[in-house]
Amino acid sequence: MIACLMSIDQKTVAKIAHLARLKIPEAEQNQLAGELGKILDWIAQLDEVDVAGIAPLANVNDAFLRGREDVVNDGGKLEDILANAPSKTADFFTVPKVIE
Repeated sequence: MIACLMSIDQKTVAKIAHLARLKIPEAEQNQLAGELGKILDWIAQLDEVDVAGIAPLANVNDAFLRGREDVVNDGGKLEDILANAPSKTADFFTVPKVIE
């Protein structure tokens, strides 16, 4: 395992907790320092991976969405839509008057 480039001690944990507005008891700060150190070690391992020549990836799927042509139309379902209306006049919904 790679040695951690940045050591995390109880003082650093207390400072991080203060900045994050967290109350961490002193008894738990040593344990948390060890856990944060392990996280930094893992990040250091990721830095060792050779990613030269690999393009950044925004999505793991290379598939493209099938699009349809954007055509403006009335839907052709006027009768179906108006069949659900509680009240209608000609080709429009009729609603109660709201503003006097």
